[in-house]
Amino acid sequence: MTVLVLDNPELLANAAVVPGFNAATLVAESKRPHRLRFHFGFNKHTPDASDQAIIRQHAVYLRHNPGISVRVHGHSDNFGAEDYNRFLSRLRTNAVVRLLVAEGIAESRILVAGWGSSRPLATPEDRAANRRVELEYLTDGVAKAL
Repeated sequence: MTVLVLDNPELLANAAVVPGFNAATLVAESKRPHRLRFHFGFNKHTPDASDQAIIRQHAVYLRHNPGISVRVHGHSDNFGAEDYNRFLSRLRTNAVVRLLVAEGIAESRILVAGWGSSRPLATPEDRAANRRVELEYLTDGVAKAL
């Protein structure tokens, strides 16, 4: 009996017998998406469609890497009362968490932080840049310590 070993994903994809199987796609899905920051409109807490697609890519990465957890940081601009800004930042983080959980990520692997306007990315006048959610990847050991 002869055994053929293909370690090239492209060759493996071409040789696959199962219709629709693409090993190159499996390899690509295991890479972490580069984009970790998602911006929101004024007084909005729902990610737009393109952001949701990238968050789903993060979920695929997390499913392929069960030893990694994620912390979701929510931020707001400095417009309005700080209590409301903290509430809005938590709404933003919860929207991202719901997407990750809907894609099969256990809530125990997700940490949440709502900062309000206390940690601006840009100058306080650049409000659009400060209305955001950021993802931070953590190893399980670091996540348990937090």
